Amino acid sequence: MLSEVRSNWSELVNKELHLMQQEAGIDPSAFVSVSAQVPPKPELGDLAYPLFTLARGLKKAPPVIAAELKDRLEAAPDRPAGRILTAGPYLNIAIDTGALALAVEKRIRESGDDYGKTDALAGKRIMVEFSCPNTNKPLHLGHMRNDSLGESISAILKANGAQVMKVNLINNRGVHICKSMLAYMKFGNGETPQSSGIKGDHLVGDYYVKFANWEKTDPTAGAQAQALLEKWEQGDPGTLKLWKMMNDWTLEGLEESYRNMNISFDRYYYESDTYKLGKDRILKGLEDGIFYREEDGSVWVDLADIKLDKKVLLRKDGTSLYITQDIGTAISRHADWPFDSLIYVVASEQRYHFQVLFHVLDKLGYPWAKDLHHLAYGMVFLPEGKMKSREGTVVDADDLVAGLSALARGEIFEKQRQDDVDDVDQTSRSIALGAMNYYLLQVDPQRDMVFNPKESISFNGNTGPYLQYMGARISSMMRKFEAVRGEYDAIGFDPSLLNVPEERSIIKLVADFPHVVAKAGEEYNPSVICAYLYELSKVFSGYYHDNQILKADTPALVKARVQLCAMVLQVMKNAFALVGIPFLEKM
Repeated sequence: MLSEVRSNWSELVNKELHLMQQEAGIDPSAFVSVSAQVPPKPELGDLAYPLFTLARGLKKAPPVIAAELKDRLEAAPDRPAGRILTAGPYLNIAIDTGALALAVEKRIRESGDDYGKTDALAGKRIMVEFSCPNTNKPLHLGHMRNDSLGESISAILKANGAQVMKVNLINNRGVHICKSMLAYMKFGNGETPQSSGIKGDHLVGDYYVKFANWEKTDPTAGAQAQALLEKWEQGDPGTLKLWKMMNDWTLEGLEESYRNMNISFDRYYYESDTYKLGKDRILKGLEDGIFYREEDGSVWVDLADIKLDKKVLLRKDGTSLYITQDIGTAISRHADWPFDSLIYVVASEQRYHFQVLFHVLDKLGYPWAKDLHHLAYGMVFLPEGKMKSREGTVVDADDLVAGLSALARGEIFEKQRQDDVDDVDQTSRSIALGAMNYYLLQVDPQRDMVFNPKESISFNGNTGPYLQYMGARISSMMRKFEAVRGEYDAIGFDPSLLNVPEERSIIKLVADFPHVVAKAGEEYNPSVICAYLYELSKVFSGYYHDNQILKADTPALVKARVQLCAMVLQVMKNAFALVGIPFLEKM
């Protein structure tokens, strides 16, 4: 709503400036428009329009133009509510936050959980691919940045009116899968998740590490894994039986992890189902002269038209690569659910892969290939450096959530809040998820980041638990107000009483929430929501500390301030839902 007010003022300011230029005899094609800036000091208002560029055409000093424009705006019958000021060569506007608060309070009361939603993407069908684990290891911290981004981006796109399909591609075939299988054949001795007491995805991951260790001492290990892949693609019954058993172990473990982390999908795709379609399309492209075959029998694409070298699409033995199956998967998806765009949430290390994938699909004649987008996010490091799956030095997602939950539980008992929450274990898990998601999402997706578990779980500073605690404090105050609400039912909401600087700031922040949601959707960037949440919480915290609310000077002021708090609380709930922070009434 604040963006609407800004837009209305800018439209009126430029309308009057164009009239001034017209009256001065300036050719309309040379008319100068101005854009709003933020004044350096609050006392200078909320919007500032610099008038330097009009001086030559109007043959007047900018301060004179500002004074004349002020008079014209004050006489305009359709001007928005607010004060018009001049500051030298600037025309400034102080928005009427009382009128704004009245409009925002009404919209929030009527919209509730839908406040902040826009129709910016109404009618669009957007598919979002994320997670995409391999079935040779459990989810780790790198996956969690992917999953947090995918869930958040999907929620933000929905909030902007899009119809969203969340999809997960399970990488359940390939030489990396065969490595775990081969290690199990060599070292497994019939071990199962049940016999070992190890979660299925973790057990399979252990054998991936064992293969890496074995490979260091046996130079034939890699060739054996490639031979096992060929047997798999040829449909060897024993190979397929082992593959299915180990895949099922991993998938069951992954599903448990997803449930624990509030991650869900609308549809699953499996590379084992789509790679053959990819091979067929590549061979058809070979027939049509789009691709070519090398002397060793491998199939390649020449990428000179996008200023790259060349890329293999099928190996000399006819087996598939990642790009082979990604081609088949993309084609299957558009046939299943014709999308307006498809967003791949995949690490920035794969930029080249997606550049080639999109180009190959375009060369194959699929018009929707131009609607594919790679949301390339940065790497996640630990304070001690990079994780390595083959060496078993990754941070498992299950262990991360369990560890964060334990830290949250310790914090609850240390602060003696165990009697203030309804369920310590559930609250600890909610704090852990809030800490993890916020920490992973507060950084711009394109940037690399360091994840510090202890820092993320802090109840102070720019963290998820800090935001959750702020929401719980407001909820506690609102429960106290509910006990005496009857005393205030006859008193209306008078926003003109909200005139301390922090109140004006809070009103503008709350009014700006729909614009923030739209911006986050436009940029595919949840950090926009995170930055907004922290700013709102920080301003409100200072306000809450310095001003009485339930004990304000008059009943009318109590009512006005409680209404303002209710507005903040609803916005926090709505914003939390967009970045995966569980809202806690008590904490």
